[in-house]
Amino acid sequence: MHIRFHVKYFKVAFLAIAIFAPLFSFCWGVTGHRVVAEIAQNHLTRRAKKELRKLIGKETLAQWANWADFIKSDTTNTWKHTSQWHYVDLPANLSKDEFIEDLKKLPGENLYTQIQAMSKQLADHSLPLEQRQIALRFLIHLVGDLHQPLHVGRDEDQGGNKIKVTWFDKPTNLHSVWDNSLVEFQQYSYTEYANILDIAGKEQINEWQDTPLEDWFYDSYLLANKIYALTPDGSKLSYRYNYIFMNDLNRQLLKGGLRLAKILNEVLK
Repeated sequence: MHIRFHVKYFKVAFLAIAIFAPLFSFCWGVTGHRVVAEIAQNHLTRRAKKELRKLIGKETLAQWANWADFIKSDTTNTWKHTSQWHYVDLPANLSKDEFIEDLKKLPGENLYTQIQAMSKQLADHSLPLEQRQIALRFLIHLVGDLHQPLHVGRDEDQGGNKIKVTWFDKPTNLHSVWDNSLVEFQQYSYTEYANILDIAGKEQINEWQDTPLEDWFYDSYLLANKIYALTPDGSKLSYRYNYIFMNDLNRQLLKGGLRLAKILNEVLK
């Protein structure tokens, strides 16, 4: 699929987004996606960095980490079909084999199919530069979405969007807590947060990276099951919830960055 996106229009749109971004709420939040991208940037090979310079010049992965959410505000419906790329919905408490079987059988385009599709497009040097750039933007974001566990959630509650909770007495929903509230509660800039998290040893990094994509989805699915079990509708969340899940949150952000780096290092050859 060839997607055309005029540079002049994009520059105007990106400037508007930069000004008004604080007014919007996005999956993993703006900060979370940039943390994932920043960690990935720190783990790129020399070859991948060289190829990225050809694609985006001196721009960083973090700069493009939220583009796939920002375009949801496009009123021309150019990108409407991509809204389903950000998640998969599967039944609760499946075994690993059941989960992977169901994941591969999901109809249409979704988070699982599009991480693979964007990787393939990015790796294809015969495609127009603009199409490969767009594939990169989506890939940065979608790998981040994969590691927000409620993007591997359940259809009946729309990944936690229908589960009403309070966060420090403010009405919200479970999905929003994981998109934004927990990340922002840590009170770090995305560069500070990335630096704090990015301390895993080589053995741990290899363990997280050297597994199939389906295992990455199953990791998030297992955490989603834990979140559902501990956060019923009507829960009042505050300091204790952060205490319970802070390590899971940090691990997911770090895994997301390391695994994004793995994909980019493999396709940018």
